[in-house]
Amino acid sequence: RQAATHTARRQACGGAARDSGGLGVTRTETPVVRVARRRATLTTTAALLAAGDLAVKTWATHALADGRSIDLGLLQLRLAYNPGVAFSLGATLPSWIVLTVTGLITAGLAVFAWRTARTANLATCLGLAAMLAGAVANLADRGIDGVVTDYLHTGWWPTFNLADALITCGAALLILAALRTTPASTPERR
Repeated sequence: RQAATHTARRQACGGAARDSGGLGVTRTETPVVRVARRRATLTTTAALLAAGDLAVKTWATHALADGRSIDLGLLQLRLAYNPGVAFSLGATLPSWIVLTVTGLITAGLAVFAWRTARTANLATCLGLAAMLAGAVANLADRGIDGVVTDYLHTGWWPTFNLADALITCGAALLILAALRTTPASTPERR
């Protein structure tokens, strides 16, 4: 009974009770642990996705060299290099300007994601992680030689890469998460 009262008190203070592996032993997750877990999810997911994108770009650079392409039906793997950003915007600017601006945007996104992760649900954390991974991967790729490696070609859309898809899917996930979240302070209308 005393343990149940302690658990109820912790839950009322913002801690979440969790069953430790179905053993009937409940531990309480403190707000500090919860924030650390959310931030770890954010950074680990972003790092793994960015590393995956950079690995695929390295593969594409070697496998699709000399104009080779691979037809996958709706999609074709074809190597291209983009000195600009989305849809080749800024392609005529000096590469250091594009690198600086995208670096500042990426840093701003990283700070926003880190701060938001404190109170974000899982969908929001994953959306931010995907966006951050795409931004970091494209920034790292651009930092090497001033261009981003693209390899996904549709014929009806500009050639893009996995990082671009991560940014787009992450933004879509953020929008869906925001639409599903109702503010706690807003009273429901009857």
